[in-house]
Amino acid sequence: MSSSKQPANHRIHDPARAQTQHQVGLPAGTLPGLERGWSRVVLARDAEGLTRRWHVLDNGPALEERGEQAHTTVLAVHGNPTWSYLWRRVIAQAPPGWRVVAVDQLGMGWSERPGRARNLGQRIEDLGGLTDALGLTGPVVTLAHDWGGPVSLGWAQRHRTQLAGVVLTNTAVHQPAEHAPPPVIRLARAPGLLAQVCQRTPAFVRATTALSLPPLPREVRAAFASPYRTATRRAAVADFVRDIPFEATHPSRPALDAVAEGLDGLRDVPALMVWGPRDPVFSSRYLEDLLTRLPQADVQRYESASHLVLEDAPEGVGVIWDWLQRTVAPGDVTDVTPAGEAQDSETPVDEVPIHVDVRRPEEVAVVELSGAGRRITFGELATRVDDVARGLAARGVQPGDRVAVLVPPGIDLTTVVYAVWRLGAVVVVADAGLGLGRLGAALRSAGPRHVIGIPSALALAALTRVPGTRIRVEPDGAAVDELAAQGADDGAPLPDPQSLSESADGAVLFTSGATGPPKGVVYTRQRLAAQVGLLRTAFGFGPGERFVAAFAPFALYGPALGLPSAVPDMDVTAPHTLTAAALAEAVAAVDASMVFAAPAALRNVAATAPSLTPGQRTVLAGPRLVLSAGAPVPVELLHQVREVLTAAETQTPYGMTEALPVASLDPTGLTEEDRRSGEGVCVGQPLPGVQVRIAPLGADGIPAQDLGSAPSPGVVGEIVVRGPHVKDRYDRQWAAQARSERPAGWHRTGDVGQLDGDGRLWVQGRLAHVIDTADGPLTPYPVENRVRRLPGVADVAAVGIGPAGARLVVLVLVPEARGGWSTRLRGAAPGAGALAPADLAAAAREAAEVPTPVAAVLVRDWLPVDVRHASKVDRTALARWAEGVLHGRGARERAGGLLRGLTGRQAPRTRSR
Repeated sequence: MSSSKQPANHRIHDPARAQTQHQVGLPAGTLPGLERGWSRVVLARDAEGLTRRWHVLDNGPALEERGEQAHTTVLAVHGNPTWSYLWRRVIAQAPPGWRVVAVDQLGMGWSERPGRARNLGQRIEDLGGLTDALGLTGPVVTLAHDWGGPVSLGWAQRHRTQLAGVVLTNTAVHQPAEHAPPPVIRLARAPGLLAQVCQRTPAFVRATTALSLPPLPREVRAAFASPYRTATRRAAVADFVRDIPFEATHPSRPALDAVAEGLDGLRDVPALMVWGPRDPVFSSRYLEDLLTRLPQADVQRYESASHLVLEDAPEGVGVIWDWLQRTVAPGDVTDVTPAGEAQDSETPVDEVPIHVDVRRPEEVAVVELSGAGRRITFGELATRVDDVARGLAARGVQPGDRVAVLVPPGIDLTTVVYAVWRLGAVVVVADAGLGLGRLGAALRSAGPRHVIGIPSALALAALTRVPGTRIRVEPDGAAVDELAAQGADDGAPLPDPQSLSESADGAVLFTSGATGPPKGVVYTRQRLAAQVGLLRTAFGFGPGERFVAAFAPFALYGPALGLPSAVPDMDVTAPHTLTAAALAEAVAAVDASMVFAAPAALRNVAATAPSLTPGQRTVLAGPRLVLSAGAPVPVELLHQVREVLTAAETQTPYGMTEALPVASLDPTGLTEEDRRSGEGVCVGQPLPGVQVRIAPLGADGIPAQDLGSAPSPGVVGEIVVRGPHVKDRYDRQWAAQARSERPAGWHRTGDVGQLDGDGRLWVQGRLAHVIDTADGPLTPYPVENRVRRLPGVADVAAVGIGPAGARLVVLVLVPEARGGWSTRLRGAAPGAGALAPADLAAAAREAAEVPTPVAAVLVRDWLPVDVRHASKVDRTALARWAEGVLHGRGARERAGGLLRGLTGRQAPRTRSR
């Protein structure tokens, strides 16, 4: 890569032009994170052909000094009112062979002040003159922020043969007509305020860095403001604001429209968008607009970040470099595909199309038992789906649109979801159990164009600022009936099902957030069809089967499988609301042969079984199969369930939102020897078409990159899976997807475990909960299994406290409810705890059988769990609690205040993992 031969003076003095030039080059003073060796002044012609002095930050000379040949250049363009300081971390973290040129636009930063305003078209021309002077011939990746976005994209379109990639951070090329311009900018552009806010005072300059979350350090804010200390030096700040072409008659409107339209020519260029959705200027609506223009773009959102996304989320710089090395320079990425396996090798499985099966049109399809109770046949459902699809199309729903569906399970939810799929649109689903804040954040992150919901759900969407047009439905079904009637009257043609691409997105489903913020999981239509097909193959779903849908993820698949289903009288988003009597009613409604229910639902069924009538017990003796998923299911609970559903086999499919199911077995069939010798929780053999590998844990607890050529029994590590029904990707979380997809085509589950000699998979906990002791990594489930066998111990959790790499093991025990050790805790407040009695502590230490000494044994009356499943112990919160107890913190902090702060309510109790 050639470089400019211009002298790298930090300040060039030219008396003849001193009046307009002012200071060029960095001044003296502290600029945190910026190396002065990057600073240089470059002479280049502007749009009018005049030679101007540009200040740039450029690591090219440093590369030459080290004898490195630059293979690719990143051209970084700031917006208003920042300067090249914005890109200091990008330069500092540049990998070998990557040159970064971060410019100060004319009139901005420490570049020359031309003395007159510059418009968008001129700035694009100016940048071209600079890159000519620098001798940048390609390959070049553009990187931009704010109004640097249109400038850099204009340059990219004019230098297409040099362009290797595009990276954008919080910017825009178009103002959607249906939305008003950002209030902050409208206020700044007000005729009576513009000069005062943007030039005469530093208000606009200071306000930009004040948007950051968390607040930036004072010295960093000062560094951003340093080029704009006088009104004269702020002239271009005001000019930039004046040049925003909101009006159709604005002089710069043609230039901006040309940039927007020209993006069609960049659809084959790798693109990445790094976004802060809390930006009051370039909000998520501009991200959505850019994605319609550059649909190939990868996205990385940082939910808590604002306008200066790389300041608020500095880790985004590492993501940019990781993306560049993987995407623009793929040869730099090591292939860790298991030896002897092609990346795309997957055992084919049956696929069940995601539309209503109408082979038995007169048979009942869905019965809902809440409220007044309704039922619908397959034929009626298929007709209703088509009519609602036409009604939705008339409301503006188009193929590819994302549609958030906030409707309770039942006939209306089934109708709406299949209607969305019938149109080739994308269903967005998030569990209400996430809580108001996280639910709103999840839906916002998906960027739905439409929200279909009951009134209370639409009110929630408005409160949490979820985008999209609103389509209201009523809990009694009347509104969906009206929508269907409108569609039937309209009679518009629907897309030919054969014309809908199976590789197109079909659904965005959100994880529970049990070990971090909820992530959107994207399934293509083909992967959804493979998931339904795998359920049919694995569990024998066929003609004559009927099921009770008490587990939300499976509640929608009955119509596609041609299986009649009953939705019990319960809140499916709160599984513990299912009673034994409600289950009996649902089984009777369709003469169900199968029951799908979450562990929390089964726990309440077992607890309420004593109130069953003889007739209800007879009904519950009918089903042949009980499926329970969503969290590990204790064998003791399954035995209790089989006392209620006496003829049913129990199966516990193992999986996660990203891949369900992966494996399955009936835990009640395990021998006592299996349970005692097994390391963790046995979840059975991988299902047809599913491949499982183990990425061994290193001494530091970090899983290996290499999976090996074949499963290795007894090796403990991260569970890695592959199959045709595994997620396509994480939605707008490129970094999470890159971490999870190693090697390509596989999914790293975040669970740890091992395969035994019979090929069965044993889960030993979450990777995030592995205790990295000085003696090596320790997985929690095996330790807990051994301690749980102690007489009088109802439950136990093993957690780690202390510094990484040298954590100490702490056991937290829950005594049985009556007698034994529990008498020591009488009168304790909820969540209270203390050191275990010496004899109990000694017994627990001996039972744990761990190489690392157990630092402490604590006792409390319940274990905190995540709110959604009411089954998974929140070991992260529990570790903080334990550390607080051992460090003598106050009773209020120890007694569960942390958990109430996390969930907004008292955390539920549990006796399971």
